[in-house]
Amino acid sequence: MKLRVMCMVLVILFPGCLEDIQEENSEQGESGNIGDGVYSNISMEIIHGENIENATANFTIRIMLNHSAAPIHAENMQKHVVAGNYDMTHFHRIIDDFMIQGGDFENHDGTGGYAADWYGYCDGQAMANQTDCPGNSWTIPDEADNGLQHFSCLISMAKTSSPNTGGSQFFLMPDDINHHSHLDGVHTVFGEITEGCEHVTTISEVDTQSNDRPVVPVIITSATLIE
Repeated sequence: MKLRVMCMVLVILFPGCLEDIQEENSEQGESGNIGDGVYSNISMEIIHGENIENATANFTIRIMLNHSAAPIHAENMQKHVVAGNYDMTHFHRIIDDFMIQGGDFENHDGTGGYAADWYGYCDGQAMANQTDCPGNSWTIPDEADNGLQHFSCLISMAKTSSPNTGGSQFFLMPDDINHHSHLDGVHTVFGEITEGCEHVTTISEVDTQSNDRPVVPVIITSATLIE
């Protein structure tokens, strides 16, 4: 530390010292931590119950968003989290041995949700002027051909059967699945579950109704950006 401080003080007399500091900073920026533009991390607090007071189970999962492989998807989710859009939203669709789906902050049933910002698409159609598209119709372009596939403990974007229709809904794959290859190249994988994937598996096994909606709600009480 003392050598580093001395190097900063004498930078005018010894220009090479500045080059050493810049090289060191560059090396530190390649670590992939939040803030370097490659990855960011979010934490979700989840309950199984009608509300926090009567919840029968509490879970915490952490997700690392991949801004390199899917920059628009990762940024979109990060913006939703910062805006608080996922707080008190439901995992409305749960299928054992497949996935758990949530992110509909409008209706909590899979019929709503939209992009956190304008990315040039309105209900899946490219559009030059955002003023021609109401905010609740904003969607994001697919980034499904990024080389990431649908293996266990990953996060992918939910959308309709039409291209470029992702908005805010996402799905998490539990740790007891192998490979949902039929989703590759169609849905965009944009991050991985780094902690608590076993909780995703537990949630995927809850009792559901005929429409895959859990009998007892599974709710994201809060989603936050973390380091």
